[in-house]
Amino acid sequence: MISEFQDLSDKIDRLAQLAQSLRSENYLLRQANALLSAENVDFKHRLIEAQRRVEALLVQLEPQSDDSADDGAAPDASATDLDINEASR
Repeated sequence: MISEFQDLSDKIDRLAQLAQSLRSENYLLRQANALLSAENVDFKHRLIEAQRRVEALLVQLEPQSDDSADDGAAPDASATDLDINEASR
């Protein structure tokens, strides 16, 4: 009978140790989660800022590409290469 109580006491001790270990792990995981969440928010802000800058650059480039397309002064490089190849035959 005493050995049964001792076995039960040992199991309770192991359960208490396991519960404490899980609490510690949970605490560490919550800290890591908080850090990663903050880092994720920072990355989202950086991504939004980069997207804004790229869009601003695209807006600046649009008038330049429209002007050069209207000129027709610069022939397509592949067409020029074709003309040179045909002339050398």
